[in-house]
Amino acid sequence: MTALADATLEQVDALAALTETLVEVERTISRLQAARDGILAVGSRLALQVAEQAEHPDHGEMSARTVAAEFAAALRISDRTVQRRMADATWLVERFPLVWEAQGEGRISAAHARVVCEAGEHLDDAASRAAYSAQMIAFAETEAPSRVARMARRVAERFQPRSIDERHRDARKKRSLWVKDVGDGMSQLGMLGPSALVHGAFDRLTQMARSMQQHEPEQQPQQEQEQEQEQEQEQEQEQEQVQGQADPRTLAQLRNDLAFDLLLTGAPLGHDRPGGSLAAIRGSVSITVPVTTLMGVDTTPAELNGRVPIDPVTARRLAGAASGWDRVLTHPVTGALLAVDRYRPGPDLRRHLRARDQRCRFPTCGYPPADCDIDHHHDAALGGATAESNLGHLCRRHHMLKHHSPWTVEPLGDGVYAWTGPSGKTYIDRAPRPNTVTFGEEDEGREGVGAGVITAPPF
Repeated sequence: MTALADATLEQVDALAALTETLVEVERTISRLQAARDGILAVGSRLALQVAEQAEHPDHGEMSARTVAAEFAAALRISDRTVQRRMADATWLVERFPLVWEAQGEGRISAAHARVVCEAGEHLDDAASRAAYSAQMIAFAETEAPSRVARMARRVAERFQPRSIDERHRDARKKRSLWVKDVGDGMSQLGMLGPSALVHGAFDRLTQMARSMQQHEPEQQPQQEQEQEQEQEQEQEQEQEQVQGQADPRTLAQLRNDLAFDLLLTGAPLGHDRPGGSLAAIRGSVSITVPVTTLMGVDTTPAELNGRVPIDPVTARRLAGAASGWDRVLTHPVTGALLAVDRYRPGPDLRRHLRARDQRCRFPTCGYPPADCDIDHHHDAALGGATAESNLGHLCRRHHMLKHHSPWTVEPLGDGVYAWTGPSGKTYIDRAPRPNTVTFGEEDEGREGVGAGVITAPPF
């Protein structure tokens, strides 16, 4: 049987029409994405113009943050994401205008534009970039992005006046590490670094993993004493059998487990200070788990650092190993925060704010309280009270934005804040509900049921 061999003429015509429509839709999407890049680039230019006119010492960084915050609050996305997009859009529009125009005309897609620009990133001469762009646009109009990427790297080398040594020195400055949450209690740890180090680390983990998969017990040395007890011989044989069992984990799983084992417990020998102070640092996380989940009578997921759901088994293990935890009491029906206390003494107000806010209080920001400052919304030096109603967590980025830009914040009560941007538009930020369990009237009085959560501090 051959696929579609029995299709009618009408069905074949319908397929052709669908294909044409799909192509036109993709072209429209490419045009709109190019238009969006143009708007973001104009926003960057506006911020830079304001900074240049006022001779800002930060060369427009705070102005760019301010514009990005305005865009982000209106779009309901992170302003860090918007500022990165603004920078990328400016780079595309200003350094590769031919590529941007081709995308705007629907001749190439955003994916084509990205691989062409990435390959030509280090072409500093405008004429070389223009010649390179023209050659690659013509090729990209008939090929897939994966093929374009390979060709673009070859073509870019012909226009590259700088040696690979010079380019690598610049590229090393971009080395970084990041985390991306993907759901189901899982996250990704990404790394960008020199190829020799990355591949070397990967190869070492692979060798370790294969060694564990193919482990064979070492031959026991011959007994020098023939009178060794029979019981000791039996114990050695049993130990050899256990050691010789194959590890059930896949190679990828073993690499992952070994990498985290090394990252969480290994010592940075090339960077540690005298006395091993870096090696003594332990990784820390905070979990919030409903008490009913902790008791095993409910399956509501726990949360890691106030943002990522994790499974109850892991949450119970972490809570059991913690030296102490905060108790967050919530209303059994509405879920509203009622009080916070702790089984050992501590700063009550700080814990209350951490439990209430759960993140930076700028709209769209998700930084956890551990990475934030506690800000007086009305300056304490001007009479602002050090009270729950006048305090909130702000990450350092948005703390600076509040003090060094036209952005203002007004507490409305009950943990609700009104942020006003430079355009005059107001954005409301409400504290997220605690990760808790609520009950209806029919649940009241049920034995073994309690309201609230237990939050484990960093361990």
